[in-house]
Amino acid sequence: MQKLPLKLEKRLEKRKNDNSLRSLPLAIEGVDFFSNDYLGFSSSEVIRKRTSEIMETQAYQNGATGSRLLSGNHPLFSKAEKMIAEFHDAESALIFNSGYDANLGFFSAVPQKGDFIFYDELSHASIRDGIRMSLAKSYKFIHNNLQDLEAKLRKFDHSSNDFQVYIVTESVFSMDGDIPDLEGITRLSKQYNALLVIDEAHATGVFGENGVGLVQQLGLEENVFARIQTFGKAIGSHGAAILGSNKLKNYLINFARSFIYTTALPPHTLATIIAVYENLQWDVENITKLRANINFFKAELGKNVLAKRFTNSDSAIQSCIVSGNDRVKSIALQLQENGFVVKPILSPTVPVGQERLRFCLHAYNSKQEISEVLERLANFVQKSN
Repeated sequence: MQKLPLKLEKRLEKRKNDNSLRSLPLAIEGVDFFSNDYLGFSSSEVIRKRTSEIMETQAYQNGATGSRLLSGNHPLFSKAEKMIAEFHDAESALIFNSGYDANLGFFSAVPQKGDFIFYDELSHASIRDGIRMSLAKSYKFIHNNLQDLEAKLRKFDHSSNDFQVYIVTESVFSMDGDIPDLEGITRLSKQYNALLVIDEAHATGVFGENGVGLVQQLGLEENVFARIQTFGKAIGSHGAAILGSNKLKNYLINFARSFIYTTALPPHTLATIIAVYENLQWDVENITKLRANINFFKAELGKNVLAKRFTNSDSAIQSCIVSGNDRVKSIALQLQENGFVVKPILSPTVPVGQERLRFCLHAYNSKQEISEVLERLANFVQKSN
């Protein structure tokens, strides 16, 4: 077997020296405060049974057999896309294999040469990777800072029809769990004739009536050009959909390479997505429990004198800043040894000095578990000072 090139070995060695080398973890026993399965749907018996019922109505098929433009456009795609579009009050939905594929496909295909993209500096890696593949010029604005965004927008002649401006943000950010001023961003998009793109990955199933997301909770869906809804978080499955107009859907089918040149999702995954969306329309118990746990967690932060260490978040993501890769990994290990699985987020995933413990809350976490993990955290943090 040929050796890894020396320059690549050096990159790995630097990661080791920085204590930021990634590796695939083994399963860890303990209370789940780390997964994105906010509503517990990935292991729901109700969802499993309904998925099986849906599959029994279809001709047996394990795999997709090809891309959707060839042999992989299973009938369940049209059913799922119709349901998703109606649930999210959109004209159409187009399913991609993942949120990463959706963002890569959208940003590499839609903004054109001569266009401009303004994106939040903390946008997900999939958004930034898609933007890098675009021929449009891109500019980041300070995280959740509308003044900085407007200052950058002002520099362009928005009366011209020679280019299109896109504003890109997330409704809930994955590392801080914070929420931008979506109403303010919408006003700016109208004022400067920009098309608004919002990634709802961590808002779907958590915010809005029946978990429709923050855009609909605020009544902004008519003002958003494209929404990205992913199914690997609260939906508990896999894949994603881009919501928008019928013309946008048709354009993506023709030009989004991450859609065109990949094998489609298998039918079983589509059946799971359908089962979850059916469930969201009538069963709000899990969403209610999740929201109650978020509120309880925040109240417990005050009791344990931890509030100042945490980012300001009303979402299922609660992040405790613990500077230094060594220190944050040590505290995470101590929590795991005490039966609580909390994962450290290291630099360079987050900036140096902003390393953190990322707590993901779920409908199935008990109040006792929340109280105990925060008591342990307060003790470990105090000892590490």
